[in-house]
Amino acid sequence: MIRTPGQNPELLIRQAHILDPSTGLDAAKDVRVASGRISEIGENLRGTRELDADGLHLFPGFVDVHAHWRTPGREDEETIESGSASAAAGGFTGVVMMPNTDPVVDNPVIVSGLLRRIEQESRVRAYVSAALHVGLKGECLTEMQLLKEAGALCVSDDGLGTQSAGVLRNAMLYASTAGLPVLLHCEDYALATGVVHDGAAAALAGIPGSPASAEDAATATALVLAAETGAKTHITHVSTALSATLVRFFEDRADITSDTTPHHLTLTDDLISTLDGTYRVNPPLRPADDRDAVTDALRDGTLDFVATDHAPHASEEKELPLEEAAPGFLGHETAFAALHTELVLTGKLPLSRLIEAMSCAPGRWVGEGGSLAVGESADLILADLSEGWTVGRESLSSRSWNSPYLGKNLTGRVVGTIVGGELEYDRMGARFGIRA
Repeated sequence: MIRTPGQNPELLIRQAHILDPSTGLDAAKDVRVASGRISEIGENLRGTRELDADGLHLFPGFVDVHAHWRTPGREDEETIESGSASAAAGGFTGVVMMPNTDPVVDNPVIVSGLLRRIEQESRVRAYVSAALHVGLKGECLTEMQLLKEAGALCVSDDGLGTQSAGVLRNAMLYASTAGLPVLLHCEDYALATGVVHDGAAAALAGIPGSPASAEDAATATALVLAAETGAKTHITHVSTALSATLVRFFEDRADITSDTTPHHLTLTDDLISTLDGTYRVNPPLRPADDRDAVTDALRDGTLDFVATDHAPHASEEKELPLEEAAPGFLGHETAFAALHTELVLTGKLPLSRLIEAMSCAPGRWVGEGGSLAVGESADLILADLSEGWTVGRESLSSRSWNSPYLGKNLTGRVVGTIVGGELEYDRMGARFGIRA
């Protein structure tokens, strides 16, 4: 459970290399945490409780604006407790929970109930996204003003998308009036008739594919309506070159932000050849040209965030032929390591830009976290950038194991996560101990 400021004892983090793009900090410093906030940054500081972080990097805590914790309804796959443990292990100090649960989060009672459970069960700051329309059926709009009053951070159609442009336009107008951001899953079902990307890999494997236009057409519609209505709109899991280009065109014409995922930045549809249900995801993995274009868009700031789309599934839902498997990957615990390995160490993305995209920018979007400035909440992580490790089922804190990185060797790992001044994850044990 998150402790409120004032309950947390003072903590001094010594000699970590601080990297915080929001303040321009990039140096080895000491950081003092008091009453749940960063109270001082300097050199040769002293404290009654000290954490030796020499050789480690200190970043603002990561914020994930798109995750599925399966609560309520599918606690066999994930719970608030296990989802938040997984998030903390991956360095996420803030997470936005998507509404496509069972029941759907489409009324104020469910929102307020989730918030009470979060207060009792979550190791990190968790936020509730309510549904854009009742039952996520794309027909009747939810009572967005009441959802906001109950504590919803935003409204979303994630998991299904909104198939009617008329419904989406009205939803944007209502959300704008209620002061709620809209997080959109852009997919046109009239085009999305397959289970993987419609390309050479799908043809060789004999698996039905959906064209990239299923995403591109829906993204274009959402962006046009965002520009017309003025609604604060977030386009999630951008995966194609054209969708990234569309976002770039509209970034000065509408109040929009966007994200892409670790797997769309690091994996391609070549994995279809394995016929392994593990690799089914929505939107599907794309060819290398799309992956590279999306990476370019993240690097130049066209795409604002990295979001994991953390989607746990029971083993019986993934241990199936690719056409029948449930779509989705685990994301929290491997996000930083995969991106550090595949993008930073290869020179495709500066480390500072990765931290901006995982911490600072999404922190600004949720209105909390993403900065190590004095006076800010002490939501921070420590990482060993040189540690090599192999992703295995035993290394995951989630209740599920459906990671596309299982068996892969990664470099860089979160070793400690602090939320509101409280150490919520400590992988290093004795080496990473707090001395009184």
